[in-house]
Amino acid sequence: MNHRTCCFVAVTLAAALAHAENWPQWRGPFLNGSTTETNLPTKFDETENVAWTTPLSIPGSCGATPIVWGDRIFLPSVDASTADLLALCLDLKTGKVLWKNKTGKDRPGSRNNMASPSAVTDGKTVWFFYGTASLFAFDFEGKELWSRDLEKDHGHNALMFGYSSSPLLYQGKLYVVAIRNKQQHAYRTAPESKEVSESYLLAIDPATGKDLWKHARETDAVAEAQESYSTAIPREVNVGGVSPRREILVYGADYMTAHDPATGKELWRWGGYNPTKIFHWRTVPSPLVADDIVIAVGPKFSTLFALRPKGEGRLGEESVAWRFEKRTPDASTPLFYKGRLYFLDDDRRIMTCVDPKTGEQKWQGELPGRAVIRASITGADGKLYIISEVREVTVLAAGDEFKILHTTKLGATGRAFTRSSIVAAHGRLLIRTGENLYCFTAAEK
Repeated sequence: MNHRTCCFVAVTLAAALAHAENWPQWRGPFLNGSTTETNLPTKFDETENVAWTTPLSIPGSCGATPIVWGDRIFLPSVDASTADLLALCLDLKTGKVLWKNKTGKDRPGSRNNMASPSAVTDGKTVWFFYGTASLFAFDFEGKELWSRDLEKDHGHNALMFGYSSSPLLYQGKLYVVAIRNKQQHAYRTAPESKEVSESYLLAIDPATGKDLWKHARETDAVAEAQESYSTAIPREVNVGGVSPRREILVYGADYMTAHDPATGKELWRWGGYNPTKIFHWRTVPSPLVADDIVIAVGPKFSTLFALRPKGEGRLGEESVAWRFEKRTPDASTPLFYKGRLYFLDDDRRIMTCVDPKTGEQKWQGELPGRAVIRASITGADGKLYIISEVREVTVLAAGDEFKILHTTKLGATGRAFTRSSIVAAHGRLLIRTGENLYCFTAAEK
């Protein structure tokens, strides 16, 4: 990965260089699933290389990934006994819960809860966002700075499996994307909301919570294909030899679109992954930027597309650099790490490594275990970390050879599913399950 591409996707260029050891957003400091973190454990379980284990005391299926800055961990959750949505802050060194704030009520949904989006931080403020479209800003001591109800202002988030896109913090703005169903359905869980809700990309002032602009994202997708669970991702591209152009990528509802971060204006649109308008092709994985390539994962194990979008307006086949059609993801977002692209057939547990420039396959291998995987891959310290829904952890060597370094299964007594991605920060691995938050460290030499 070149230096420019690595650095632009963090909150600022300086922040990326100075705080690469933090994990400030859902896909890490570079928003591609990787980190420069080193000295991480290869082997670990509930007795080996475990620094601490914190029972969440509120077991339930978990989708939100822990967010780390300095000695603080931020984690959205749900109290299953009261249905309270929670904003948690834990101490990275000890696992102690430093503060816990109530942020509304959960909604019953299919497979997910309303604490599925991950938080985001700039090192001073942390923003928690929920599937209810409630958005909260807290300082690091847990004091509420402001809050918003985006459904009240911008309509109900109607998605079959519950809204779960994470907010994006980029270049001094907070971005929220809602790609949702504009038709009336039984899973519309706000009965008082009868209006047809357009999809949108929204820019918010992080300091005040006020809207800066809103772009209505149009689509001709039908039925469930209107829905997306992906997160907006930034991109930088050189256009005509002038200063690099910054874009916000939004994926779903039959299109990949790029938007001006300053205004929301749509710069280009590509719609090659669902040309026949299959009605149930919702999208789950987020876009991925790999140097000059944009990765778009087609729905339900279809085709993975590598795009080189250079123009404006409606783009076509000329933007497709290569495609991969076997053992592609349904839910797991691919990883770009040390010049290689990694992706996962998350039902069949098949991992693939390719050259992102050409699509050449380097290897393909089957992970141990039996359960499906919904978490995304993490790349750190020359290793790949992945966890299944039933807490089966696999550690692979990063590189041009399929090599399993370690496997383990973390214990539990309940049936809560694990969908949170593994986090690497400050020499530690954080693994969230439905019942616990685990912290692992490498053995001292």
